[in-house]
Amino acid sequence: MSQKPSDSSGPTQRQTVKFITAATIGTIALILSGLTLTGTVIALVMATPVMFVFSPILIPAGIVVLLAVTGFMFAGGLGVAAITALTWIYNYVAGKHPPGSDQFDNARMRLANKARDVKDRAKEYGQYAQNKVQEASQQQTAA
Repeated sequence: MSQKPSDSSGPTQRQTVKFITAATIGTIALILSGLTLTGTVIALVMATPVMFVFSPILIPAGIVVLLAVTGFMFAGGLGVAAITALTWIYNYVAGKHPPGSDQFDNARMRLANKARDVKDRAKEYGQYAQNKVQEASQQQTAA
């Protein structure tokens, strides 16, 4: 009688190696996270008195540094926005058809049409007012 190898009898060698590797990596990660937590707690215990003593100096200095960094970041962001806008305008004027130029042209045409409508209405209203003034002056001269 020959014996048939059974696949379901137990884990294969590959599965065993994978399990041992995962367990080793997990153990190392657990040890490192414990050491990190311990170091953080020790550093906090040692630094708390120093921070308490120097807090009247450190807090305003921290606020100043925060405001300075925020200002430089804001200025840098505005600089990038300005360069981007100028590049877009240059490409638009040069006829390179940058993204959004169709919407810009559409808005420009709608604005021009509205301005033309306002101009025509103002002209009509001016003529209407002029006619009313002439009628009023004619009625006064006739009376």
